[in-house]
Amino acid sequence: MGAPVGAGVDAAQRVRDEFTELYGTAPEGVWSAPGRVNLIGEHTDYNDGFVMPFALPHVTTAAVSRRTDGVLRLHSADIEGGVVELAPDALEAGTDHEWTAYPAGVVWALREAGHPVGGADVHLSSTVPTGAGLSSSAALEVVIALALNDLHGLGLARWQLARLCQRAENVYVGAPTGIMDQTASACCEHGHALFLDTRDLSQKQIPFDLAAEGMRLLVVDTQVKHAHSGGEYGKRRAGCEKGAALLGVDALRDVAYDGLGAALDRLGDEEEVRRLVRHVVTEDHRVERVVALLEAGDTRAIGPVLTEGHASLRDDFRISCPELDLVVDTALASGALGARMTGGGFGGSAIVLAEASDVDTITKAVEEAFAAAGFTAPRTFEAVPSAGARRAV
Repeated sequence: MGAPVGAGVDAAQRVRDEFTELYGTAPEGVWSAPGRVNLIGEHTDYNDGFVMPFALPHVTTAAVSRRTDGVLRLHSADIEGGVVELAPDALEAGTDHEWTAYPAGVVWALREAGHPVGGADVHLSSTVPTGAGLSSSAALEVVIALALNDLHGLGLARWQLARLCQRAENVYVGAPTGIMDQTASACCEHGHALFLDTRDLSQKQIPFDLAAEGMRLLVVDTQVKHAHSGGEYGKRRAGCEKGAALLGVDALRDVAYDGLGAALDRLGDEEEVRRLVRHVVTEDHRVERVVALLEAGDTRAIGPVLTEGHASLRDDFRISCPELDLVVDTALASGALGARMTGGGFGGSAIVLAEASDVDTITKAVEEAFAAAGFTAPRTFEAVPSAGARRAV
């Protein structure tokens, strides 16, 4: 399994040195923000529901300095091309369709909110896999927001930075994502999963140390790329909003699990909406079940709940794909405690909860199944609950 590169001293120093070589002077600081895995709670965040992500050791690292001439210079070590120059005063939502929309969108969102953010020099490097459903875009947004918050002394709380990053992605980039990814990147703690109520942003850190209990959580990146700004994600969100309107509630969060049957009956022949509603309401309930099991110390019992979540995403929300289903089915047949797709869907990654002693067997079985199906070989690594965004240097 590939070992992720963290934002340790060596990685931060490398990005600092690259910045110095690129711009001719040392940066004012270096920051990092992680990608995330969502343990349970998929497509509930934009329905005011519950989610339970944790941060990965994979991070986006940014070396940043302020400028006083009204120029924003952006460069990524991971993308071909030179430094991109933009003018903060001229940033306009919906006009940038390149990777630069994410950091520029954060600058735009901060300025729109009245914060005195001007130009900057930025150099970025990331170990978060893109298109894998691990929130590479949120990591990019949050690291920029945290750096500018620190450099300009804005005094914004982590949840406020997450809100601004969400606005950057929703409005500037044009991707209708919820608040989970940015909050996870900004707020998660090492060795914990984050139980987040996306309605009021209340948080509870739930201890989640699988290694201490002889288990592992694997991430299997199917190598099937997905994009949140694509139309299917937006269709699901619109369908959920339609369901809430038909049921006369502010959001599907307000449909009680015990009253789901009656609510579905009220939707009549709106079969697609019925499926979406059923997923969201049962998924919120699954999050609460996982929290209760973890707090009771019954960690292995969350496996079947994860698997239930995959079936709901596959059959009701209909956002899985053959590669994701193959990971889940193969892992379960090889002894996994539970497995499900994670992230926005239509590709990306699956997670597999397993006994430590079964990891090699499961990994080999998945690789062989992909080869037999003619799929691109997957990338598998262990997901270790890690720290959220922080200043590295």
